[in-house]
Amino acid sequence: MNSVLGINSVRFIALLLVQVVICSNINFLGYVNPYIYIIFIFLFPIRDDRMILLLSSFLLGMSIDMFLDSGGVHAAASVFLAYVRPILLKTSFGMLYEHQSIKFSNTDLGSLLTYVTFGTLIHHLILFSLEVFNISNILLIFKKTLFSSIFTIILCILIVILFSRNKK
Repeated sequence: MNSVLGINSVRFIALLLVQVVICSNINFLGYVNPYIYIIFIFLFPIRDDRMILLLSSFLLGMSIDMFLDSGGVHAAASVFLAYVRPILLKTSFGMLYEHQSIKFSNTDLGSLLTYVTFGTLIHHLILFSLEVFNISNILLIFKKTLFSSIFTIILCILIVILFSRNKK
């Protein structure tokens, strides 16, 4: 087993467990739920096969859905995020993505923040739209998306900085 596969397998299991055991029990003011498992999709290797990313995103989302009994909304939002990821990477990192030379451990914080912010907002909008699934509750969808995204973005950036940034 090569080191990239090993790191991604550990990341998959660790994020799944942290999400189910800790983050899913956080429900601040009814709107704030962190969904840090999307870090797996954000940090998936750029050069790896896109089908593997889509499949593993589906498996991750489906696992979350099975634990939380949420009927597939996490799987759908995760696959959508994995699908639009190349657009997010190109928007956030530009030429680094074009040359397939992004290393998340030494990218500048602004690009990383842009990438995580747009990805989180897209994921959460899909997630809460499917969860609520009622256009008359559009304000509730936006409120849940905004507040959960803020909390998720902060946690994701902190986790990425703590676990994958180069030590100076």
